[in-house]
Amino acid sequence: MEGSSYKVRQSQRIQTSILSKAEKKALNWLAARQPDWVTSDMLTAVGCVGAVLIALGYALSGININFLWLSTLGLLVNWYGDSLDGTLARYRDTQRPTYGFFVDHMIDCMSEVVMFVGLGLSPLIHFNLAMLALVCYLLMSIYVYITAHLKGQFKLSYAKLGPTELRAVAALVNTILIYVASIREFALRFSLFGHNVSLTLLDLVAVAIILILLVSLVVNFFKDAKEYAKLDPKKGK
Repeated sequence: MEGSSYKVRQSQRIQTSILSKAEKKALNWLAARQPDWVTSDMLTAVGCVGAVLIALGYALSGININFLWLSTLGLLVNWYGDSLDGTLARYRDTQRPTYGFFVDHMIDCMSEVVMFVGLGLSPLIHFNLAMLALVCYLLMSIYVYITAHLKGQFKLSYAKLGPTELRAVAALVNTILIYVASIREFALRFSLFGHNVSLTLLDLVAVAIILILLVSLVVNFFKDAKEYAKLDPKKGK
């Protein structure tokens, strides 16, 4: 294919999360102060490094609970790289809609896999629940990408929650688990269909996140399906 005739419509970013206003100010402040040699691609790579640190911290927490500090550091590094790469491109007016959309969101999905697998390898949560949370997160991501294509709207938050809020919750939970042994050792035990079940604090947090994501996905699916049905009505009898 010759030249650069292929163009992608840039989706409108919709961010209504709890921390969005404060985060936007912080990101714009940081973007204005980045050295010239810092690029958006470099920041995307920084976000990947953060994802690896998160995974390592969780996976190693069985050896020493203080490795959760590594995960918390990784959450900060991941936020810095993942949130600032696009802001820097917009600040410098160097956006590359086709390349940026592809690379950024593929890297996001791969980073999520790394983080959730690392979490699942920790003794703090059942691996199956961590994988179910990952599946729900990826389903929500797919929904967001389809909506961006069909509506031209890239919705970054649902129920006032976005990636930044989830990182903040994870950092808070990490701190609690490090300092409060009774909560770290907490287990909710009950019988389900004849099987004994034991859920840790992180298991319960994962269940809550799974339910929030699933409810949000189902509600928005039916809402948007009705809208698309009107835009694309049945043909014939």
